[in-house]
Amino acid sequence: MLQSELTLRRDKIRSLMAQEGIEAALITCNVNLLYTYGRIVGGYLYLPLNAPARLFVKRPNTLKGEYVHPIRKPEQLPELLKENGLPIPAKLMLEGDELTYTEYTRLAACFPETTVVNGTPLIRRARCIKTEMEIEMFRRSGIAHTKAYEQIPSVYVSGMTDRQLSIEIERLMRLEGCLGIFRTFGQNMEIFMGSLLAGDNAMTPSPYDFALGGEGLDSSIPVGANGTLLQPGQSVMVDMGGNFYGYMGDMSRVFSIGKLPEKAYAAHQVCLDIQEAVIESSKPGAVCEDLYNMAIGMVTKAGFADYFMGVGQKAKFIGHGVGLEINETPILAPRMKQELEPGMVFALEPKIVLPGVGPLGIENSWVVTESGAEKLTPCEERIIDLRSGASQF
Repeated sequence: MLQSELTLRRDKIRSLMAQEGIEAALITCNVNLLYTYGRIVGGYLYLPLNAPARLFVKRPNTLKGEYVHPIRKPEQLPELLKENGLPIPAKLMLEGDELTYTEYTRLAACFPETTVVNGTPLIRRARCIKTEMEIEMFRRSGIAHTKAYEQIPSVYVSGMTDRQLSIEIERLMRLEGCLGIFRTFGQNMEIFMGSLLAGDNAMTPSPYDFALGGEGLDSSIPVGANGTLLQPGQSVMVDMGGNFYGYMGDMSRVFSIGKLPEKAYAAHQVCLDIQEAVIESSKPGAVCEDLYNMAIGMVTKAGFADYFMGVGQKAKFIGHGVGLEINETPILAPRMKQELEPGMVFALEPKIVLPGVGPLGIENSWVVTESGAEKLTPCEERIIDLRSGASQF
């Protein structure tokens, strides 16, 4: 990664640090290292407010450079800072919402005379506004994501289960360059690459904070496909995370097994209409809560409120920020007063689940520009019948 890009990212964090009187940051979590150093290492990036960043690395031991120093344990940090002419900071931030309690207290104990604060919200705020390079990675990812999705009808075979189809789609994604790993913020969201929901399985609530759930194949990961046989009259929603360049682009598309009831196509169109209206209003200064309320008003007027964002247990959002993790800010949800800003990237996912049919709706990733929002996932949005030309399984 270009040094100029890393400098830009680090300076975004430094600017926020200066506002809080924070003199240095100690970064050790994978995603934040990727953001500030350009790769994942075992070690610590020390980011002073007014001096070059330094990497104190345990693994790999092949990294070299003027500002790269080997280290065995964090207790060496204060002495290494002094050896390199850096003062011990009066106020230091750690990744408090991401480190374990043991890691946090151990690092804090290395600086007994320092005020240690939680820097996770600050780093996430910096990451919320993407750089031009990051946005370009999203654009490239959206193209690859679309190419994989366009091939989905070619791998469907009559008699498949949702699990079998999911495996074939995961293969398509990997062949187009998807890195596979699905990164989330927090310790309580787990999924493999993404999900495929067919029929009434889409009504099954999940403990995870995703838009829709699914029973899953095992109670150890209760989300997504559950072995449902794909049958005529069912809808199938594919929601695979597009991690092609480290950035988690999000896109959902709906397929059918034969013709669906007319109510299903009407519900799908409502979701498309919601997308159009929300995106038309997604300009700098738009308030996230207002966009959510707009969607609720539209789906209520259309008569599908009971099936919107789940049945029984509903997701209380219609969109979320994406980036190096799938669940970043902004969040389009009640009580979210954050305003959209140029450079924010978010996924908008109005979805309806009809009992006896399955999931309908749409999800695309968008970047906020000075004049509106640009779509990053340019894929066909109509419901595509998988049975056209399918062979027997």
